[in-house]
Amino acid sequence: MSSVSAAIAHALKPLAPQIFGLMGNGNAHFLDAAVRQGFTYTAVRHESAAVSAADTYFRISNKLSIASTTYGAGYTNAVTALAEAAAARTPLLFVTGDAPTSGLRGWDVDQAAIDTAVRAPRYVVDRETPGAIALHAAAHALREQCPVVLAIPYDLAALETSETELPDFADLGPTPPAPELNSTQLEQVSSLLAGAQRPHILYGRGAIDAAPLVKELAAKIGATTSGTLLARDLLDYPYDLGITGGFATERNAEIIAQADVLLTLGASLNQFTMRFGGLVNESATLIQIDLAATATNPRVDYFATADISAAAAHLLQSVPAAEASWAKELDLAALRTRPLGDAKTADGLLDPRRVASEMERILPANRVLVQDGGHFIGWGPMYWSTSGARSLTCVGTAYQSIGLGIASMVGAAAAADGRTVVLASGDGGFLMGLADLESIVRTVTSGVIVIYNDSAYGAEVHQYGSIGLHEDPMLIPTVDFSALAQGMGATGIKVETLDDFGKVSAWVEAGAQGVCLVDARISAHVRAPYMEEVLEANRKAAGAAASQSD
Repeated sequence: MSSVSAAIAHALKPLAPQIFGLMGNGNAHFLDAAVRQGFTYTAVRHESAAVSAADTYFRISNKLSIASTTYGAGYTNAVTALAEAAAARTPLLFVTGDAPTSGLRGWDVDQAAIDTAVRAPRYVVDRETPGAIALHAAAHALREQCPVVLAIPYDLAALETSETELPDFADLGPTPPAPELNSTQLEQVSSLLAGAQRPHILYGRGAIDAAPLVKELAAKIGATTSGTLLARDLLDYPYDLGITGGFATERNAEIIAQADVLLTLGASLNQFTMRFGGLVNESATLIQIDLAATATNPRVDYFATADISAAAAHLLQSVPAAEASWAKELDLAALRTRPLGDAKTADGLLDPRRVASEMERILPANRVLVQDGGHFIGWGPMYWSTSGARSLTCVGTAYQSIGLGIASMVGAAAAADGRTVVLASGDGGFLMGLADLESIVRTVTSGVIVIYNDSAYGAEVHQYGSIGLHEDPMLIPTVDFSALAQGMGATGIKVETLDDFGKVSAWVEAGAQGVCLVDARISAHVRAPYMEEVLEANRKAAGAAASQSD
């Protein structure tokens, strides 16, 4: 006979052999069993990092992993990261301790209620069938594409179980549903595409596995294409415009605004992708095909629920080839040209655009990009190339959190497969997750951290300081992150002039081994283009609210 914890580990080992965790009373027996059974265990220094690392691991590898913490305080420390994973629809298993079956103690909280609040499904193991319950939880995570909490009551963790047989995992329905376009939907979408003079295909993260089919469809109908932030660089296609939304070039936006039919595949069409309503011209027809049950943006003219690979394959068969392609007539020469940025700004600090430009030149080409959140968030996607699909993650954006980037780098390192992991962060977010700088130094074999250090919560300065709110609560005393990095065992380089980038180049040329933190002292006065869109949307909303109150 084995313990409840050992049975859980035994059941999950073939499905999710990677664990990110922090040990405490509630998960000690589970982690002991997992390590003894040969799981790869990556320790983190704050519980939120366990979940964020597992979240990032899936986004890059497309493989399920486990996050694990204790109950009570350990669990609540991880809730923001759990909410992000739920909002982003990232499959992972959060194996956590829980109150004993006898009820809550003084140091317990109602974890079931919190799971419900953040929209994370929950399974509670029992003594009789702990392994089977664990398998059901894993199948749920994969089928519904979401984080699932697997709770181990404290009084059961070390007890023996009589469970001897496990269900066949395939029988539990772990494969996400793949609905297909019905004949009416296929006919309607095909007709709309066939009648388009200037078709455009916008693909999102949901289209990653369908990339070859999407590319073939675009070529057949003579379409331009572009991707959402998390699907950038998906297509090797001559008429791909790059990122759509607030991080796009103005030329990109101008071309998309000319399209008369837009087919969106696997994209949620959030307000940033849609440029707050400015992406699509008023007369264009917007088609959305997605696994969602209904359209995810009110601008959508025609919606169909379908698997993207199946939909693209069927459309390829039914849509006639275009006689001419508007894409071939477009001038795309300056499509991805970005302002280089000044060597220094009026306040004597670096221009963040120039920092991004220099780092694009210096960084190893074989790279994975992970990002924290903040005003700086656009510089990496706008200026840095990636090494293909699933090479860029922005953990925190779905739930609008900052501070999860450090942990993301830990998860990315476990999935990087020899690539250099590059983290972009602001000073505020990096300070939030600072405990796991130690985890980065310990686990990342080749990594670069670029901190856009403007001594402020930059997004708040631009959004609220610009309308007259007092800026003192938005400011951060200048932190020497290069010294902090050196104290943790990494290479730390303070970059205050363009000449200082030579030190970063030398580190890369020497092999890019270990971790190098680039503390870039940037000006807070250079405002990102996407922030201008946010501010304009805020002004319009304020004006509309004022007119309604008159």
